[in-house]
Amino acid sequence: MKTYHHVNHLWDDAKAASLDAVGRLVYRSNLLGSDQRITNTGGGNTSSKLTETDPLTGQPVEVLWVKGSGGDLRTSTRENFSSLHQSKFVGLQALYLARTDKGLKSAAEDDMVGMASHATFNLNPRAASIDTPLHSFIPAKYVDHMHPNAIIAVAASAHCEKLTKEIFGGEMAYVKWMRPGFELGLAMQEICRKNPKVKSIMMGQHGFISWDRDEKSCYTYTLDCIEKAAAFIEQKYAAKGGDAAAFGGEKYATLAPEKRAATFAGILPWLRGQVSQQKRFIGTVQDDAKILRFVNSKDAARLAALGTSCPDHFLRTKIKPLYVNWNPQAEDLAELKVKLTAGLEQYRKDYAAYYAKCKHRNSPAMRDPNPTVVLIPGLGMIAWGKDKSESRVTAEFYNCAVEVMRGAEAIDTYIALPQQEAFDIEYWLLEEAKLKRMPAEKELARQVAIVIGAGSGIGRETALRLAREGAHVVCVDMKLESAEATAREITAKLGQGIGVAGSGISGCGPALGLACNITDRASVRAMLDQVALAYGGFDSIVVTAGVIWPSDTTGHIPDEKWAFTYNVNVTGSYIVGDEAAKTWKKQGLRGNLVLTTSANAVVAKKGTLAYDTSKAAAAHLVRELAVELSPLVRVNGVAPATVVQGSAMFPRERVVSSLTKYHVAFTDDEPTESLVTKLAQYYADRTLTKAPITPADQAEAYFLLVSNRLSKTTGQVLTVDGGLPEAFLR
Repeated sequence: MKTYHHVNHLWDDAKAASLDAVGRLVYRSNLLGSDQRITNTGGGNTSSKLTETDPLTGQPVEVLWVKGSGGDLRTSTRENFSSLHQSKFVGLQALYLARTDKGLKSAAEDDMVGMASHATFNLNPRAASIDTPLHSFIPAKYVDHMHPNAIIAVAASAHCEKLTKEIFGGEMAYVKWMRPGFELGLAMQEICRKNPKVKSIMMGQHGFISWDRDEKSCYTYTLDCIEKAAAFIEQKYAAKGGDAAAFGGEKYATLAPEKRAATFAGILPWLRGQVSQQKRFIGTVQDDAKILRFVNSKDAARLAALGTSCPDHFLRTKIKPLYVNWNPQAEDLAELKVKLTAGLEQYRKDYAAYYAKCKHRNSPAMRDPNPTVVLIPGLGMIAWGKDKSESRVTAEFYNCAVEVMRGAEAIDTYIALPQQEAFDIEYWLLEEAKLKRMPAEKELARQVAIVIGAGSGIGRETALRLAREGAHVVCVDMKLESAEATAREITAKLGQGIGVAGSGISGCGPALGLACNITDRASVRAMLDQVALAYGGFDSIVVTAGVIWPSDTTGHIPDEKWAFTYNVNVTGSYIVGDEAAKTWKKQGLRGNLVLTTSANAVVAKKGTLAYDTSKAAAAHLVRELAVELSPLVRVNGVAPATVVQGSAMFPRERVVSSLTKYHVAFTDDEPTESLVTKLAQYYADRTLTKAPITPADQAEAYFLLVSNRLSKTTGQVLTVDGGLPEAFLR
């Protein structure tokens, strides 16, 4: 087998032989989509023209199976592929040509997307993509359309057609930029008619399409094309000086890792507030060698201003990124903030001008004018999205754009897609319709919530509850392994999301586990800075961490344990609120702080003096912090009654002690679960509702206070105790 240096040949004959024809299409697609050097997340499509039995006539018919609208080749299954009667879809050409003869080309393209459903085979519900004509009109059984960085580098070069011939000879044709659809499909059909020996087509500023009569040969030929382009680029790149000379050579030096992290932590929450003026964004930081090579270079400002070339790229990265001409060796954080402020203001003006210049009479309203990619010399890149998954994909796409620029500059001169063409893709009415069809965002979407004490009990249940409503959850606990276990549980339920996660904190998904000692201000600050590096900032903090020290037979605890109880239950919550306030003020976005008190805070009883009085202090801390942090942050509390089930505060020995204290019958060999149930019911019988209180009951209260359902409530404590008359305020 041929040796590949720039892609991976993964085809397994035995695996392919075990699959049916559609299964082999899915297999081929997954292999191609698994390598970002071949195609980006969500990009590219594949097809097979297969003989199927028509369910109505019982006759054999040719069916085009092609990746449908949406989805990602890497993870696609059979359900992600459309199936169309090939003859019926080809027959739509006449309808399209009739409409374009009347000067209705743009409208005809949009109409054909809807008409494709009339060619559906066997009631397949998957909608056909706009690329379907490319696959249908090429007279080959197997077709691959990919977006490899190496190929796009050629496609985005000033002399693309000449380079295509130089690299591929006559087996790859060239077609100038056209928006995917019937016009492009017909152009490809004509190329194939005139040049039967052509096996692939370079698509100007887009990617390429390749085909074959055998599916394994189609897969292999796709790799061959990418390998050939990549080898050509790397040879030219090395001849020009390689990495040392990339993008004109280095202009700025990279800050040391510790300094980079500190600078990012210092600027990210403020920057998140700036770009989240319309809707909140979640950030992803990237500061690896490749992105730093670009942002530190002499040509970075020029190339960044040109924007991206491939439509798949700028749908995520917008028409261009924000490049900040900051000197990391000579300027400080304050000067970076000044330059970012000016850069953001100019970016918004430029975007508004771009919209005004390119809009049509029926264009959708202008979207958020803030950048989704920010490039800073010495630091790296910050990408923004509606959630962590989207911001990671945005970062991935701009990495692809950087690789395209590197390749194009090595072999020629990089050119971007004309602004009007870019606008017509970004504001395409069909794309707008697709956005409007998307389900409504969850209640806590775009939010980052920190749950302290998330390793067990109420904290764990609260973390799971907030995650179900769309929040990104930072699970914090004294024990890192406990925090990470809850974060893994959330991620397992929600999935990592699309895109390729980076390494370390910046590569996290919908949840992150961190350790923190809330009685140590430095530990709290370090944790909050880690959250900023992971997501760009945070919106809400829930503190469920607390301690109760078992008393001796006289009801007393050692003096040092009295201080420890107050340190955790009161001082820790104060430190969290005080440190978080610094970040909230930088961010400038409204937030929530929810502390945990207790029904014991208002009930005087024997045996838990330190715990009860500390919780009384915590209840008043809620009111004090509500005043201190207003109007930006709402501060409220939850006052649980005794939660036994699932609580880390009730190990077996304490359960046994309590059952003994309350004269509840049990045996020494009785399972812990049975003992817990008995104690929980004992406490329940003292309430008006007579039902045991669970961590899930408490989590509902924390969710309510974190959400906007009580947006005008602050300085209050919500009691969840099943109805304890002795705890009624009086």
